[in-house]
Amino acid sequence: MRSMAELIGIEEARGRVLNAVSPLPAEAVPLPGTLGRVLAEELVAELDVPPFRNSAMDGYALVAGEGGQLPVVGESRAGHPFEGTLAPGAAVRISTGAPLPAGADAVVPVERAEAADGVVTVPPTRPQANVRLAGEDVRAGQPVLGPGVVLGPAELGMAASLGRAELRCAVRPRLALLVTGDELAEPGEPLAPGRIYSSNGWALAAQAERAGARLVLRETVRDSAEGTRAALERALAAADVVCVSGGVSVGEHDHVKGALAELGAEQRFWGVALKPGKPTWFGARGKVLGFGLPGNPVSAMVTFQLFVRPALLALQGAAPGAVRTSAVLAQPVVMSNAREQALRVCLDPAEAGWRAVLTGAQGSHRLSSMLGADALALVPAGEGELGAGERVTVELL
Repeated sequence: MRSMAELIGIEEARGRVLNAVSPLPAEAVPLPGTLGRVLAEELVAELDVPPFRNSAMDGYALVAGEGGQLPVVGESRAGHPFEGTLAPGAAVRISTGAPLPAGADAVVPVERAEAADGVVTVPPTRPQANVRLAGEDVRAGQPVLGPGVVLGPAELGMAASLGRAELRCAVRPRLALLVTGDELAEPGEPLAPGRIYSSNGWALAAQAERAGARLVLRETVRDSAEGTRAALERALAAADVVCVSGGVSVGEHDHVKGALAELGAEQRFWGVALKPGKPTWFGARGKVLGFGLPGNPVSAMVTFQLFVRPALLALQGAAPGAVRTSAVLAQPVVMSNAREQALRVCLDPAEAGWRAVLTGAQGSHRLSSMLGADALALVPAGEGELGAGERVTVELL
């Protein structure tokens, strides 16, 4: 195993993470609880959608023909279809979405008809005019959604239109989150000299929830070897993914790596050629994945996006690949000789596509650089600088 002096690239690190993932099983979830979940079955239509011919307009259902004056013999409303069969030479008042009467094959919109005293005057009409056919949207037996789809509003609406009251979804990964540091205080507590409010626990927990994880444990861990080991032991026993922020570098009070080794976690990498995020650690104990993220707020959020988020998606059977595109730099960027940079940028539309605008100073301690960021601009390692107008890869947040 390489030491941190032999850094690996982002793509190799991400590949090692994904190679360690074993997807979680599936469970039945009532439809109201499926938003944001990952589908674990093929959803096949068991009925036509719509299930019957219906009107696309408010108007008059009739048998297509030359037009003229027709007696209105009844009404078809949504949920209240016309009973009987419509004969040629007559019409039925019909509402949008209402079933087309048997015998009818066209609808004349109300604005093209003149009705008075139970008679409607209509123009010539062609067959199927303003008629929605049964199965026009989805046919019975048609596959509609496949495993790995993240369920959004449209997917829930489609499942409901097929009459599904529950769906099989991947189990949400259990995530244990530890943040280390004697200096950390929780928001709302008095701030003693030398202490700071803890932000990583809140930011990382939010990122985890957005990636579909279920937070089962969150602790602040003081800078002691015994306390770190005990907290990690609890976390490894409770979760599918353990995420630790801080304590993974080479300082005297960095105890995470040693504790993980004592607890039987196998190191898969330590050190990524990334700025910010160099001291990132990844390993596993059995099927439990462990991530040691840097303690600086931006480093923690960036490395979560690049490495933890793909693992959480892959555990649920979703495509772990990040959405990437390219953009032109709005201002010059100084390159790092040995490390790729993940710069926080806003994306503005431009004639040449997207324009990447730095969110401000890019220090790893400047959490404000994440505010309003749409993407990470991935600047390759190299000498000198990339000029304004040069194109870079961006990973959407």
